[in-house]
Amino acid sequence: MPIQRREFIAAIGTGALATTAGCSQIGGSNSQSDGESGGQAGVAGETLTLTTTTSTYDTGLLDEIHPDFEDMYGVSVDAVAQGTGAALESARNGDSDVVMVHARGLEDEFMRNGYGINRRDLMFNDFVIVGPESDPAGIQGMSSATEALNAIADSGAPFVSRGDNSGTHTKELNLWEAAGTDPGGDWYQETGTGMGEALNVANQQDAYTLSDRGTFISQRSEIDLVILVQGPIEDGPEILANPYGIMAVNPGVHDNANYDLAMAYIGWITSPGAQDAISSYQVNGEQLFFPEAVSEDPNFQQYVPEGWSSNSSDE
Repeated sequence: MPIQRREFIAAIGTGALATTAGCSQIGGSNSQSDGESGGQAGVAGETLTLTTTTSTYDTGLLDEIHPDFEDMYGVSVDAVAQGTGAALESARNGDSDVVMVHARGLEDEFMRNGYGINRRDLMFNDFVIVGPESDPAGIQGMSSATEALNAIADSGAPFVSRGDNSGTHTKELNLWEAAGTDPGGDWYQETGTGMGEALNVANQQDAYTLSDRGTFISQRSEIDLVILVQGPIEDGPEILANPYGIMAVNPGVHDNANYDLAMAYIGWITSPGAQDAISSYQVNGEQLFFPEAVSEDPNFQQYVPEGWSSNSSDE
């Protein structure tokens, strides 16, 4: 489904609410006699461990929206910010209850291997190619991300890569592959760091880099880099789309995973209220993330890895 700018659905009927994961109560009845404490039965005082990509943390989004969930259930959320690869690895090792990342190929592998269940589309923004305003490779305004990368490589202008197996790094490598270029040499530097630090390094070296839009906006006032190639949010190429997904760690693999609380979190963050909070979150007057879970046109393929097929389709 093409990613494009859209208006958030502010009001959703109760029928649509029933399609979101989880519910408003855990381990308690739905009767009014439970009062406000009913929703906290069985989980109050517990901690949910969320491993997540650095962009959701560094932008301040999670600090902004998590208090609502924590107050609702009387719990705390320990958000561990890592690159997508590291976040999924932590979950594979049983060190996470729920995972929020942005690399569908790695998410699919995680699910195929049985580590993750109940995946949901969550939100999106996009990737942008940023660099010095002087733009020595002459890529400003290009409509093709791959042509822009080839221009950078041909010019030998410095390029900073995260080099950390994150969602952004995975996207960058896919773009180089699509461009038919194997990056390397003195002009190409891998930092092995999160997005914020990679932007700082690129800024110090007047270099180009690939960034998610949210992290770039959150740091733009502190660096001199500018967006030179836009993503699809600003009518740039669709290849720069950046969707985020969320999934619970499979308690059948790791019995220490807090599945009940993970599903409560997934139900909450994909609900209209939390999706509205995501849509409303801004830095310096700019929206960083766009809600995806509540949609007039839901994508039911979000629940299974790409390439899976039902036996019924062969009948």
